[in-house]
Amino acid sequence: MSDNIQAAGGGSDVSSEYERQVVPDQARMGFKSFLGMYAGEHTAGTELMIGPLFVLAGVAAFDVVVGLLIGNALAVLSWLLLTAPIATRVRLTLYYHIERIAGRYTVVLYNLANGLAFCFLAGAMITVSATAVGVWFGFPLPTLADLTPNSIGWVLSVLGVGGVITLVAAYGYRFVSWFANIAAPWMVLIFLGFGIVSLKWFVDATGAEIGSATELWTLAETAIWTGVRVPGQPDFTLWHVIFFAWFANMAMHVGMSDLSVLRFARKSWYSIASAAGMYVGHFMAWIAASMLFAFQMYDAGLTTDSAMIAAAEAGRIPNPLPGPLADQALGVAGLICVIIAGWTTANPTIYRAGLAFQAIIPNVSRFKVTLGTGLLTTFVAMFPGVAMQLLGFVALYGLLLMPIGAVIVIDYWVLPKLGLNSFYAEGIDRKFTYPVLSTWLITLAICLGLVEYAEIEIFFVALPGWFIAALLFIGLSYLAQREDSTQSQSIGRVSNSNSAQVGAMHTSGKE
Repeated sequence: MSDNIQAAGGGSDVSSEYERQVVPDQARMGFKSFLGMYAGEHTAGTELMIGPLFVLAGVAAFDVVVGLLIGNALAVLSWLLLTAPIATRVRLTLYYHIERIAGRYTVVLYNLANGLAFCFLAGAMITVSATAVGVWFGFPLPTLADLTPNSIGWVLSVLGVGGVITLVAAYGYRFVSWFANIAAPWMVLIFLGFGIVSLKWFVDATGAEIGSATELWTLAETAIWTGVRVPGQPDFTLWHVIFFAWFANMAMHVGMSDLSVLRFARKSWYSIASAAGMYVGHFMAWIAASMLFAFQMYDAGLTTDSAMIAAAEAGRIPNPLPGPLADQALGVAGLICVIIAGWTTANPTIYRAGLAFQAIIPNVSRFKVTLGTGLLTTFVAMFPGVAMQLLGFVALYGLLLMPIGAVIVIDYWVLPKLGLNSFYAEGIDRKFTYPVLSTWLITLAICLGLVEYAEIEIFFVALPGWFIAALLFIGLSYLAQREDSTQSQSIGRVSNSNSAQVGAMHTSGKE
């Protein structure tokens, strides 16, 4: 997402310009730049997979509609109240911000984890685009049960799509960023078309008369989102939908990745523009995509638990593949939308992953690193099981980066109030301090332990995990700074300097 600022900013590259300095006044941007960016980023390839996966998870009509309304509101508030205030006061990239708190070596580990996560996410998007190519060329597409490539045609399709996306990311990201912003309004209309066409299918198949909101809701409850789950899939309730919608972009808001984006905003309230992405992409597009697949389930007679169990045992569950669904709904326009949606998401994601890896090996050019990243991502895309398990992966990805977000919030707002130093690694001129890394690893271990041994679903551990990370970081920061207090004279000078610096940021950056 951060890379789309490039187009809005007249060709400035966030990752190289002002990478290690405060964004100056003349480079700051207005509200419209963020409105288009968030809408374009979140109406993309992932929506075509997540919507059908909701149906497989047995969401009921009330759960999906109300859950998405609440969960997306919480996501917007997270950007508004957590990320933006720090971004518009400190105005540093995420990576430099972490480096000042934790030291250079911790940032290297963070980049490695971030880059690998981006590769898997981009791989799922290449998978999405390849399903549309498969419809055109008629080779066998993966099924819900396929975890590995199922045909030579599939492998060649993924290689072709992945190769093009990789080359464009390496050579011409500026054009792709511009193209994504141009394509976004058209893709929004196509997603809306998916919803309208699938609603007509349901009306024709059921003979329902839609003369009021009550009749529409009755159709939604009885035919579209029936609450019948496919065996072996997650069992989604209202709470699952709320937490998934809230934390689908946890890495960006709670995890603070969008510090790199919102540091360009003139005002912190501009982050309310994230609502365009949440309610166009993560509400309308998810619902429209889920309706496409829900009709396939309805048409196959899979509206009761017994019918679903029998179909699962016989291997007759329809495949939630975006390509065939879009083709059936809107033909060539639908297929083009699937390809572009996957492309516009995978391309900047590969670009970001390449930047993360290039920061680890700075002596290798970004071009070469991006090519290698694209090859890794394309290899991941050959395994359709990644896209089929996208709900769980998105939750795991957010969980992986969540503790660092807690560290940033506590370091900026809380530590100075406790008499501790912010940006401690920079203050004592160290490339490694243990509080951040220990907080990150211990929090992840606790959260994954709760999933594995306490049988708490992964969708629910991030919220308590944030508070665990916050408390850990406070305690470990106290211990680390007390241990270093023997260097009292040096630390005293650093403390005074840091306190003045942080105080200035808290006052001069207020809006």
